[in-house]
Amino acid sequence: MPVRGVLFDVDDTLFDYSGSEEAGILAHLRDQGLLDRFPGPGAALVLWRAVMEAQYARFLAGELTFTGQQHERVRHFLAHLGQDTAGLPDHEAAAWFAGYAAHRDAAWAAFPDAGPVLARLAPGYRLGIVSNSSADHQRRKLDAVGLLPYFGDTLVCSDQHGEAKPAPGIFLAGCAGLGLAPREVAYVGDKYALDAVGARDAGLRAYWLDRARSCAPVADGIRVLHTLDDLPAALDG
Repeated sequence: MPVRGVLFDVDDTLFDYSGSEEAGILAHLRDQGLLDRFPGPGAALVLWRAVMEAQYARFLAGELTFTGQQHERVRHFLAHLGQDTAGLPDHEAAAWFAGYAAHRDAAWAAFPDAGPVLARLAPGYRLGIVSNSSADHQRRKLDAVGLLPYFGDTLVCSDQHGEAKPAPGIFLAGCAGLGLAPREVAYVGDKYALDAVGARDAGLRAYWLDRARSCAPVADGIRVLHTLDDLPAALDG
């Protein structure tokens, strides 16, 4: 059965999340006079990402709201710098995070291959999003970089759906949003376990976007892309 629809991950698939995150936190730490507390910018980025992954996992598990994980990221990050943040009020944590977010958002960008490939696919395929994030946040990002119109109403995110990738249900919800059976839908994402294995196990055609060209081995039923430019031909094949 031919592929009739394509679902995409957002961050580091269509949207350069890592690039904007790096620009945002380093600029904010310079503003705050905190960057010199680290051996170098790389060490600051490593700590910020480690804290993010820990607190974001709590959001995906339902322990924190999307806003709550932002506040906790600030508290834990500053605690690593020796600050007493146990009693840091939400409004102060929110203000600190907002400073970071202003720099991050100024660096928001789609990958150069995203827009052209979506434009090629849009006439012949139904397109949608499945993301482990806040629907409002992802909608705002996609709108800011000009990609939102390609996806219509099919934007399924973990905060509203109630479960996160790699759970099969969130992929199946995306297929339902397209009005297609899983075997008629391809899924494209940058995270091997969450995106590629999760989509394959849910019955979709799984494409792992390995932009870093890691050449890591992949399991049966998973196709590898190194750029989105390769996707149209892969779907035709």
